[in-house]
Amino acid sequence: MALGGGTPAYPPRFDAGRVCLDLLATLHPDERLDGVRALCGWITGAGLVPDGTPLGHADASWPAAFRELRADVASLVRGLLGGEAPGNGGALGRVNQAARAVPPAPVAVPGEDGILVRELAGPPGCAGLLAVVARDAVELLTDPVARASLRQCAGDDCPLVYLDTSRGRRRRWCSSEVCGNRERVARHRRRAALARA
Repeated sequence: MALGGGTPAYPPRFDAGRVCLDLLATLHPDERLDGVRALCGWITGAGLVPDGTPLGHADASWPAAFRELRADVASLVRGLLGGEAPGNGGALGRVNQAARAVPPAPVAVPGEDGILVRELAGPPGCAGLLAVVARDAVELLTDPVARASLRQCAGDDCPLVYLDTSRGRRRRWCSSEVCGNRERVARHRRRAALARA
């Protein structure tokens, strides 16, 4: 089932600053990788493949594989945020194993207007796409600057994790417009209630 028109069938994605963290966001507020079409939309929307890349060969095993990688990356990232040192087995071993696969090879080809565009040398396989995400996770886990910028959203019941690249590194929410606004409204209501009391 190829996605047509280059438009992903996936809802707008949360941009966490790293594709491996974007994968974690696919579980909030509900499971978003619940089928092949949703996963293919996420793959395109996250930039793992160029727009218009046919993914008709994707099958029902792909969403399960991405959800498994997501669980492993989440375990490692949550451990990092909690101050735990990751061990050599379990999630870390599975992420490292996924990173060993050969990712899809990009090539430059002339587009319709003659300007070079990026395509893949062949149809991307599930293992190769998982490798792109797993390698991004390895980069995040081993880069001290990126690790120091890793944040958990301070919003009530918001599990999203992101890289804080703001000036001064004082970002508190995954989204100022969503979680930040909720917090500001709640703070205003608390102050108003205290003033009335």
